[in-house]
Amino acid sequence: MILAIVGLVLLAYGGYCLIKARTGKTAWQNAMSDAQSSLTTWAIVLVGAFLIFSRSFVIVDAGEVGHLKRVFAAGDMAPGQVIAVGLQKGPKAEVLPPGFHFIPFVRVLNEVEYFPVVEVSEGQLGFLVARDGVPLRDNQFLADPWAEADYTKMLNAKHFLTEGVGQKGPQFTVLRPGVYRLNMYLWEVKMQNALDVPTGHVAVVRSNVQTEDRDCPDVMTTASGGTNERVSMPVVSKGCVGVWDEPLPPGRYYLNQAAFVPTIIPTRLQTWEYKGGYTDRKINLTVTDEGKITQQETETPVEVPKGAADRAIMVRVEGWTVPVEMRVVVQVHPKDAPIVVASVGDLERIENSIITPSIRDILRTIGGDKERKVLDFLEKRDEITSLVERAVAGEGLKAGVTIQEVRMGEPAIPPELLVARLREQLAGQLEETYLKEREAQALRIETEKARALADQQPELVKAEIAKQAAEFQREQLRLQGEGEKLKLNEIAEGQRSIANVLGQERTLQLQMLEKLLAAAVENPDIIKVPNVSVTGGTSLEGGAAVLGQLLGGSNAAQFTQRQRPSN
Repeated sequence: MILAIVGLVLLAYGGYCLIKARTGKTAWQNAMSDAQSSLTTWAIVLVGAFLIFSRSFVIVDAGEVGHLKRVFAAGDMAPGQVIAVGLQKGPKAEVLPPGFHFIPFVRVLNEVEYFPVVEVSEGQLGFLVARDGVPLRDNQFLADPWAEADYTKMLNAKHFLTEGVGQKGPQFTVLRPGVYRLNMYLWEVKMQNALDVPTGHVAVVRSNVQTEDRDCPDVMTTASGGTNERVSMPVVSKGCVGVWDEPLPPGRYYLNQAAFVPTIIPTRLQTWEYKGGYTDRKINLTVTDEGKITQQETETPVEVPKGAADRAIMVRVEGWTVPVEMRVVVQVHPKDAPIVVASVGDLERIENSIITPSIRDILRTIGGDKERKVLDFLEKRDEITSLVERAVAGEGLKAGVTIQEVRMGEPAIPPELLVARLREQLAGQLEETYLKEREAQALRIETEKARALADQQPELVKAEIAKQAAEFQREQLRLQGEGEKLKLNEIAEGQRSIANVLGQERTLQLQMLEKLLAAAVENPDIIKVPNVSVTGGTSLEGGAAVLGQLLGGSNAAQFTQRQRPSN
């Protein structure tokens, strides 16, 4: 401002001197004319002109926007007005694009400010708030949307304000990715993330504004099977205020999140697990070397795993508390996603408010049946799982969730109920093992016996041959004995016949004589013959007498005497 005033003074003074130098009316003026004609006078003029020119142009860089704020030579703005239009003091609606701009006294009459261009990155949007414009209507919280064709006109502050259509406050229309030269006196820009709907999900939109000129009554949605099968909730057609009945498929959307509130709903299978949060008790059975069964109790805390829906369900059966682990597989079909949002809110609320309480209540009801036994959770798992699945499926359908399957984990049955059965099974297995071991031992003995028999085969063959030879010899001796017996019987029979004829005494003497003769044949020295004379008749007694004399003093007589049996 001061430089502009100095420039004006110098320029006026230099011009005045040049004019006066041409008139030459007085001596004083003639003296001044000489001075004005000098280079000094021209220098003063040039300096004054430069000072004025330096306050009459603006240079705007490529990445900036020039903003003017009128200070002098203009009227005041109306009350409540923020942006000056025409000859009004204050922030002006016009902005200066990049480049050189010559505007006389622009820097004298205005303050110049530079703001960077507004850049909206990919994946973001710019939420606009106008500091000036026509006030919003009653019950209106967002300005009316601008048509796509009028998008650039909206960003022109002068058109936005002078045409009388721009509304003050938050705007419905947003900035999409790109570079914008905005009047930052008028606009406040807030960066927001665009809506990205990933694969396997849909976005259910709750609209806060009506974007179409149409009647929008609430639509009460129920299941096709009847009004009592599903929770009633209002959903509306797309373009109306409320939850839209058409979800947005996967993709990127530049939605004004003040106007549209999206809820991302997964349409893939979801697994909710109820496990952990109890102490697992077990009784371990062991068998000693003596065959005795011993037992030892152990306790293991089971923590709730990360990501589990909740802890295991505690079911009371026959006075026992049985922790039961469950797994529920659910899915939300895209057409049912608006029902989920309108009825409950999202899957987490459905899990916490509907499925978890339902499955706990159903299992506890099943366990509380007076006919139910604790061991049914082991022996009738399929039956109990089917009961739970049918009941939970109905509850899920009411909220728009499809129950694909329900599976029961291994229940933590109190070990006291299992130890008797385990001991019986173990005893049976031990008995079976003992029998099998005994059979195996007998088989092993037979195998060893066969192996030893094979190793002793030569000796066995010899023994067999010896056995057969002994049997043959025994038979031979038997036959010989029978022959000898028969011979002796025949001899005895002959001797009895002789004895009957000769008499026993004579028969004995005859037998002795036969033995003597046989012995004499073997040993001739046994007989010594003396000199004897024989007299007498021809009877047998005479012969015997002669024989007795012959044998009387000999070795034969002594032998015969020894052989005579005593009476």
